[in-house]
This record gives sequence, structure tokens and C-alpha cells, in this order.
Amino acid sequence: MKALIASGGRGTRLRPITHTQNKHLIPVANKPILFYAIENALNAGIKDIAIVYNADSNDVPEYIGDGIERWGIKLTYIAQKTPGGLAEVVLLAEDFVGNDKFVFYLGDNMVVGGIEKFKKEFLNSNKNCWLTLSKVPDPNRFGVPEIKKGKIISIEEKPKKPKSDFAVTGMYFYDKNIFKACKSIKPSKRGELEISDAHQWLLENGFTIGYSEITGWWKDTGKPADLLEANRLVLDNISSSNNGKVDKKSKVLGKVIIEDGAIIKDSTIRGPVIVGKNCLIEGSYIGPFTAIGNNTQIKNSEVEYSIVLRDCKINNVGIRIEGSILGNDVEVVDANGKPRVHRFMIGDQSRIEIS
Repeated sequence: MKALIASGGRGTRLRPITHTQNKHLIPVANKPILFYAIENALNAGIKDIAIVYNADSNDVPEYIGDGIERWGIKLTYIAQKTPGGLAEVVLLAEDFVGNDKFVFYLGDNMVVGGIEKFKKEFLNSNKNCWLTLSKVPDPNRFGVPEIKKGKIISIEEKPKKPKSDFAVTGMYFYDKNIFKACKSIKPSKRGELEISDAHQWLLENGFTIGYSEITGWWKDTGKPADLLEANRLVLDNISSSNNGKVDKKSKVLGKVIIEDGAIIKDSTIRGPVIVGKNCLIEGSYIGPFTAIGNNTQIKNSEVEYSIVLRDCKINNVGIRIEGSILGNDVEVVDANGKPRVHRFMIGDQSRIEIS
């Protein structure tokens, strides 16, 4: 069995961070989102993996590499020239897949427990397609199945009136007939080949679709709130380790990972928290569900339930930073001198709340 992982798209809902960084490389608990997809495929015994990426940027192949040194897997990269929908992504991989069965995995989706269970259910089912479903409060954002007597009878993409409270998640299992389906559908109103239309074509043309319900957590990390929630869920399952230095004035409580070269001085860290390599935390409070990227400095400040990327500086901030995502090389510092003012340099589509 093979794996096809999508890492394209523009990440518009995560701007301004995605103006300069592929959304699939944004870290969750200090590990790029895309790594979780690759490792879930590997843990399911799949070592032949293709990654589809935006042709106008080499960020993903340059960052991931050939896969051999890090994971011992075979990686194939497929460039997508223009966004054309998920069904187009599948068609781009037809030569790679051949006649094999495969999992199509959206690289910005995260699921607890991996995909091995779903892979086994698919292989044992003799179905042409196997979908993973999750109950969500806003199914109109996703492909939505209509289910009767335990069978999927229709699937609609982003319906105004959903016929169930299930979303089709970004982990799909197929045999070669999915290529026939993707070639048979027409672009939607937004000009893309929708994967839900391919699934509907399978249903209407005598092919079989089975499904599993995800009973744990699953997250599509396309929005900031979802990214923070995924970070919380991953951190909630970490095990403590300390490879840095913590002085006697500091308190480290709960599950906390302190990576190589990190220094904690006169501070309280209340887990679950991860502190990246070569960070300095001094005179500060780091609260639960916070991930701090490498080479970041936090002094005389408080941070909680946030994602702070690499090379950031948070110094002498009088009010706790909470529910925030700070991109690479961001500075949040107390203003010096008078008059006392707020001074900002803000990129497009940023959001700031001031108390």
C-alpha cells in the first residue's frame, strides 16, 4: 500500500503566518504538521509516500528532504502548478500509485492514534473506497455524507443544509477506481475538481464506499483556533523530559519538555508545555498548552495556551499573552521612554487585541 499526502494550498485562513511559510510546516508542539502525516503513514507500515506540493515554492521538498535519513522511507515529490481541487491532486499521483491501493492524506489534518486501524478496516472490507468520518459542530465547512441504515448513500461538498453532522475527514482510502471517478467529474462552481464529487460518482456508478467514525480527536488545522486546539491536544499527551538547565528559583510543574540548551531562570512553567532548544525563560510564567520554538527569549512576561515559533522575543510585557500564535522572529516588547504608546509593525491580515 502507498500513501499520497497533500501539502499544497495557500493557507489563507492562517495569514499572515502563511505569507512566508507553508502552512503544513507550521509547528504543532514544536513539530511541523506535515511530520505527523508522514509518521502516521510510516506507523501504519507504509514506506512508499508521495507528497504533492505547490510548484511555485520548494519549501516542502527542501525542508523534508528525501525521507531516508529521518524516517527510512521513500519519498516522491509531485509539483502542482495551479490549485485545482483535491480530486486533481489524486489525478496527479496516478503514475505513482499505479494499481496499488493507497491512502490519500491531507497534510494539515491531525488525528489521535494514527491511521493503521482505518487501513486494516479498508483492506479487510473489499470496498473501493473507505472514508473516515468525525462529528463536528459545523459540517457545512466539509464534505458531508448522508447515511441510512449504516450505509453512505450520498456525499455533498460544503452543503448549505447538511444531511448529517458528520464531516468526511482528510484521510481517504482508495483502490484504482478513484482515478476513473476523478476523470469523470467536472469542476465545481469554484473551478475545482471536488473530491466529494468523485465519491458521489463512485456511489452512482456501482462502486462501494465504507466508513469508520473517528471516536477520538481529529483536527483540520486550517484556522488559528484549530491550530491552537491541535497544539493543546498533542501537548496533553506528552511525557516530561529535561535536557536544559533549570535554576533553584524556578518551578516546573506537570508534563514539561525542556529541550537541549534551554535555560529556565526564576520562572514558573506549568505544563503541559514544550520549550524548544536554546531558549531563555527568565522571570516569567509559562502556562499550560504552550509551545515555545527554538532560540526564543521570554523575560518578565506571561504566556499561556499559545504557539510561539522560533527566534521570538517577549520582554517585559505587562499583561499575559494568551490564545496567540506568534510567527518566526517576532518581537513583543515593552516600549521604552515617553510618551507611553503602542507601536506596531503589522503585516497583512494580522489580528491584535489590546486590553
